[in-house]
Amino acid sequence: MDKQRRHKQARTSSCCSDEVSSIEWEFINMSEQEEDLIYRMYKLVGDRWALIAGRLPGRKAEEIERFWIMRHGEVFAERRRQLRRHKS
Repeated sequence: MDKQRRHKQARTSSCCSDEVSSIEWEFINMSEQEEDLIYRMYKLVGDRWALIAGRLPGRKAEEIERFWIMRHGEVFAERRRQLRRHKS
């Protein structure tokens, strides 16, 4: 019985996931005021994204976290440079 349950769990957990690889993320545009508020709130409360998002109307915690990761993550450093070159 326990063996069947584990097999069923393995089968259902291997199903398609809605998650998107961080490499495929679109850059999130924030206004200067939003960026400033995110930086100041992060200094105060750390990575409590829902709390920070509560201060920014129309923004979700996931957006704030993704913005932070993309701005401060090593993986996205090259992509940021490419975007800057493209805009120039």
